[in-house]
Amino acid sequence: MDPVECKTDIKKDYDTLYREFKWEVPEYYNFGFEVVDGWAEDRTKLALVSLHPDGEKSSYHTFYDLKVLSDRFVNVLLNLGIKKGDRVLVMLESIPQWYVVLIAMFKLGVVPMPGTVLLTSKDIKFRINSAEANMVITDVNHVGRVERIADDCPTLKHKMVVDAPVMEWIYYKDEMQKASTELDKSRVDRTHSDDPLLIYFTSGTTGNPKMVLHTHAYPLGHLVTAKFAQALTSCDLHWTISETGWAKAAWGKLFGQMIVGAAIIQWETPGRFDPDGLLRAMEKYGVTTFCAPPTVYRMLIQQDLSKYRLSLRHCMSAGEPLNPEVIKVWKETFGLDIYDFFGQTETVCVLSNFPFMPIKYGSVGKPTPGHDVRIVDDEGNEMPPGKEGNIAIYLGGTRPPGLLKEYWKDQEAMERAFHHGFYFTGDMAYRDQDGYFWFVGRDDDVIKSSGYRIGPFEVESALMEHPAVAECAVVGAPDPRGVRGILVKAYIVLAKGATPSDALTKEIQEHVKTTTAPYKYPRLVEYVKELPKTISGKIKRKELRESCG
Repeated sequence: MDPVECKTDIKKDYDTLYREFKWEVPEYYNFGFEVVDGWAEDRTKLALVSLHPDGEKSSYHTFYDLKVLSDRFVNVLLNLGIKKGDRVLVMLESIPQWYVVLIAMFKLGVVPMPGTVLLTSKDIKFRINSAEANMVITDVNHVGRVERIADDCPTLKHKMVVDAPVMEWIYYKDEMQKASTELDKSRVDRTHSDDPLLIYFTSGTTGNPKMVLHTHAYPLGHLVTAKFAQALTSCDLHWTISETGWAKAAWGKLFGQMIVGAAIIQWETPGRFDPDGLLRAMEKYGVTTFCAPPTVYRMLIQQDLSKYRLSLRHCMSAGEPLNPEVIKVWKETFGLDIYDFFGQTETVCVLSNFPFMPIKYGSVGKPTPGHDVRIVDDEGNEMPPGKEGNIAIYLGGTRPPGLLKEYWKDQEAMERAFHHGFYFTGDMAYRDQDGYFWFVGRDDDVIKSSGYRIGPFEVESALMEHPAVAECAVVGAPDPRGVRGILVKAYIVLAKGATPSDALTKEIQEHVKTTTAPYKYPRLVEYVKELPKTISGKIKRKELRESCG
């Protein structure tokens, strides 16, 4: 694929685009029928490239293939008695069947609950019972985890395995062979745009995960993710690094990409990450647009990037703010900026740097079209430029379709998030004079030390510029001497070849002093082999804070 052919069709400047954008949400909407079947009218239109675990073999699916297979799986669900509104836990690797079963459920109005294959038996039990799910779909490697808790899940009626027969489990291939290839749409109720579409469980850095319920309008919200933040067109081959159980998969491996007609590439890599293999695959298949969390970029820049000849034209990052040093190394090698953007499991992309406006390194950009994002205090009063506050979405106009409908069965969480006419994200930032947003951290991550408020991200960005630092996390920790109250503490994973020493600690501290404000440097430094992370790859700063005593 020639990247020259894949230019965004966005011609307007940001201000005009933002001002003129309007949401168009019909009364009835179904992503499966409207988008997948719509593109399937061209039977040659590529939708999906799936790399096998070895990275060498691959399979290809057109939109027409996905239409036929998903129609057939709708019939499988109907034959099993699964109906509109039923909840189903889907726990699969990055394989084509994930797309088939999800698209079929969207068509039927069944509510999938995508879950990572890293879920434990306890996690699975919590999800099935919380949502009163009546079916689980997984692969043979994860059958045992379900079996251990199945008797404790009273609503669970159907267990399906996709890749090999298992005693007392429904086998995907057998059911697909028995099911009709023709879908009788009279057996399928229309889906209202406000009907439940899917449920994501938040990563749960504190307490049990919450159920984030999105509606059938949610895919339309990802139009801004794909078209503006990711700058995708129908000729792109897009790769988002994401496990299928994360909401990031909805962001980069499904909705927006298919709406604009971009092809998606995925790689089944159970339990491992191969940075060299990823880069070689990007080169081999001609990937044009790429999105990955900061952790992946930090691993990629440890490689000799000069040996790869990539067809990339646009690169993005989301999940946590991207450190400027990583952006610098990437641009020096490939001549491309990495465009940082922001959103949550509860939203689509609501803040972004765009290829059609100047980028400010370290900023998460400006509000995406259709989202009135502001910096406010706890009462919803807007903060002036330069002052920290809550990142909040104003709900006084048209409610954006990408915003969650509710935290299902959790009124307390709803009241914490929705008040004073806003949805409060729980994240802190400030806005500069030019309207760019600068991420500070989660509200409970902000460090209050010696009368100062210190955002961990700024300190982490300074640390990442030091060549000995491969990864880091910054939290507030009690002063061991009891003098200063709370101190800035850095947990550091060292780069290859670096070894811990008092001299290195002092060097790193001096580096931070000169890179950012002197009061922000980490007075406490601890070297660790790895950082604790959620199953979605986010650093568990709460766990680090608790380990400080």
